[in-house]
This record gives sequence, structure tokens and C-alpha cells, in this order.
Amino acid sequence: MTAENPFAPNLAVLKEARDLTPDVRLLSIELMDEKLRGSFDYKPGQFAFVSAFGVGESPFGIVSSPHRNEGLKFAVRKVGTVTRALHDLEPGGLVGVRGPFGNHFPLDDYRGKNIIIIGGGIGMAPLRPVINSILDNRGSYGELLIVNGARSPMDLVFADEFDTWAASPKTKVELTVDKGGDSWMGRVALIPAVVKELKPSPENAVAVICGPPIMIRFVLMALKELSFAPQQIVTTLEAKMKCGLGKCARCNVGDKYVCQDGPVFTLEQISGFVEEF
Repeated sequence: MTAENPFAPNLAVLKEARDLTPDVRLLSIELMDEKLRGSFDYKPGQFAFVSAFGVGESPFGIVSSPHRNEGLKFAVRKVGTVTRALHDLEPGGLVGVRGPFGNHFPLDDYRGKNIIIIGGGIGMAPLRPVINSILDNRGSYGELLIVNGARSPMDLVFADEFDTWAASPKTKVELTVDKGGDSWMGRVALIPAVVKELKPSPENAVAVICGPPIMIRFVLMALKELSFAPQQIVTTLEAKMKCGLGKCARCNVGDKYVCQDGPVFTLEQISGFVEEF
């Protein structure tokens, strides 16, 4: 991040863009400053602001895996003026990048544990680097259960990676959709119901959740019924972040700023104000 002015975006070029779903594009971005490119250090769970010049900027979770040297990747869902502008951008176009911001998933603390990843829709974006980090260090972790849901089969993000994930040792991928179709042979159910059906054990386990707030709320209820303790449940919280520096107070929840203290929290840390999401 630019030391002189933390609000000034760093110039970057869009190297590649491809559709993941009808309204989600995967943007591969390269910082133009070679020195900055080499020092842009981030961890799974962190986010950055991406600018569409002349339109504005928005925060996005970084979906690339830092240890894979695959550059910066962001999964952008088209929901507003900035995201529409980013979707319309052609490779070679310029964008701005500020970051990385926030804390990260403490993957070292999860070593030796069984991991349950529960993602809904675009909520799989910040979970992708967590999954890939575990798979790239497979012997350091226990069983890995990935529960991924979406509104429809065509809305399942990162569908082209499911087979690779499922082929990894001690890894199981469970997919579900709210509404299937004639060609869908998989499960049709809401994610909280699938969690109850699968009954993952809380013994030596960590559950990591990301998705729409209503999904998170009911998944939390399901995990509590399965006797997961608050410190065993980790989630990422979304908020209306504007600065990323804890200065504008747009993302404060309780006594915490999501952009600085989060976005990764255990349920134990947010139990006093989780109902606000």
C-alpha cells in the first residue's frame, strides 16, 4: 500500500477476466509497480479495495492463494455501479488497488484439526484461499469437509475446481442448491439443513463460514445444536467499508471495526453483536 497516502490506489492492469457464474467474474489483476508487486504480502481472509476509475472503489476478498504465486484475483459479483464497471472492463484496462486490509484466518492454529468449510454463493470467495492452503499442506490438517450452496446450479462459484478439491485425500465436497433443474442430479436443500443432515463432529474441529447474513445466522444455530463451542466457529463479516483504516467508522459493530479487527472473527468474539448482521 502506498506509504505516502494510504487512500491513493496503486495502478494495476487487468490481465484476465472470466465468468464464474452469470453474475460473477474472476478478475486477475497485476500491480504495475514491480517492487510493490513483489512486496504485496497478504494472507487468506484479507481483502483489498479495487477501483474502477471514474466510478469508485469497493472492497473485495482476495481469492488468490499467496503461496501459489498466481497474482491477485478477485471474484466480483455484479450488484452495483462499481462492480458493473469492473465487469465491463476489458483485459489491458487499468484499475486501482488499495490493501491488503484486515486480519486473516489463523491457519497455523488449525493444524491437526478437522476443518468444516461452509460457503454460500459469493461467500465462497474468501474461503477459496483457505481451502487451497489446506490442500497444499494436506498432511498438516485432519478431515476437510466442504459444504457449498447456491441459489441454482449455475450460481455455484468455482465449480471448475470442485473435482480437484474432492480428489484430495481426506476431503469431501457436498454441494446443494435452493432450486435445481432437469439436469441437476445433486442435493436440493438449504445449507443449514445440509449441515444438520451431515452432522459434522465438533471433536477437534473448526467450522469456517461465509455467505449471506441470513445463511450464517441459521448455520450458527445448526452448529450450536451439534455442540460446536463459540471458539470453534469462525466467520467473516461484511460491512459497509469505505476507508479500510478504521477512520471513517462506517464498519463499526459494537466496539470493533470490521476492516481492522476483522473481517475474520470467532463466534466467541462477536457473540455480543452478531445479531446486527
